Amino acid sequence: MKYNTQLKKLSMPDYGRNIQNMVNHCLTIEDREERKKCANTVVDIMGNMFPHLRDVNDFKHILWDHLAIMSDFKLDIDYPYEVITEEDLYTRPGKMEYNKGKMRFKHYGKLLEKMIDIAADMEEGGKRDQLISQIAVQMKRSYTQWNKDIDDAKIIDDLRDFSKGKINLDPNTFTISSIKVSTNAPTSKRKNVRIVRSKRNNKR
Repeated sequence: MKYNTQLKKLSMPDYGRNIQNMVNHCLTIEDREERKKCANTVVDIMGNMFPHLRDVNDFKHILWDHLAIMSDFKLDIDYPYEVITEEDLYTRPGKMEYNKGKMRFKHYGKLLEKMIDIAADMEEGGKRDQLISQIAVQMKRSYTQWNKDIDDAKIIDDLRDFSKGKINLDPNTFTISSIKVSTNAPTSKRKNVRIVRSKRNNKR
């Protein structure tokens, strides 16, 4: 009696030794039609082992790929799909190219930079002012995750810098509320922070 550890290592252990033996039997069948019938039977059994995966896209195709792998790519039949090849299986995938876009201030995030670009190109009006207000609030929240002490002028300067001067808020007429945004405070207790337009005091 031979133990499994003494037998050839399974290429697809999930299916077990019995399925591998069935595949090996298919390889010994000389008649091409009978060999194809044997392969169909084996694939059906393989599918029955994992009924919860039947809704997965290309489930049948995956089973035929597994059959080709288990046969060491030696099963000579007319496959119903274009199955994986030995070269595809053992070839290392190409190197994935990562986004190389640089962020000047990582604490704000890439999405916020894109929002600033959108606001900068919008026409003057209430919608633009509202978007800039929301952006400023989010910038302040993001900044306070790294530094609790923040000057509103810093946000205004960063907005001007990001937008290449298209969003130029005057700190004398536009201020972000002095309410401190605490990242540790419960959400229910956080107060909305918004840009408010203040009136100049023309009295001397």
